[in-house]
Amino acid sequence: MTRSTDNIGVGYKRPPKHTQFKPGQTGNPRGRRKNVRNFKTDLLAELGEQIPIRENGRERKISKQRAFIKALVAAAIKGDMRATSALVSFCTRSLGVSAEEEANPAPSAEDIDIIETFLARERKRCRTDRADAKSTKSKLKED
Repeated sequence: MTRSTDNIGVGYKRPPKHTQFKPGQTGNPRGRRKNVRNFKTDLLAELGEQIPIRENGRERKISKQRAFIKALVAAAIKGDMRATSALVSFCTRSLGVSAEEEANPAPSAEDIDIIETFLARERKRCRTDRADAKSTKSKLKED
């Protein structure tokens, strides 16, 4: 068996010479496309732009996102029900939990077992305490 001189040292992290890239040649000739943006990045870029607003007689610059939130909150405060429901919807989505779910969390089966065990132990302790109290009363009456 003769080995070719090109394949000496072929193994882990050592590919055969004939499959390696030639000097000056890349594995991805076209490469990644530059400045490819999707909807999310476009929206975040647009909302991040600064705009001038006049507030309390002073002009200042805030992001479009901040201006949108200010307008939405102002409309909700004035009584616009659509703005109020949109604001509540945004708040629950961003927090990940609605107010109803937070107020009434359902206990797991393991939690219910723990509570039932505790209640049974407390009932038993109360019965023994009452029995002890009755026996001490009866002893006091006899004396």
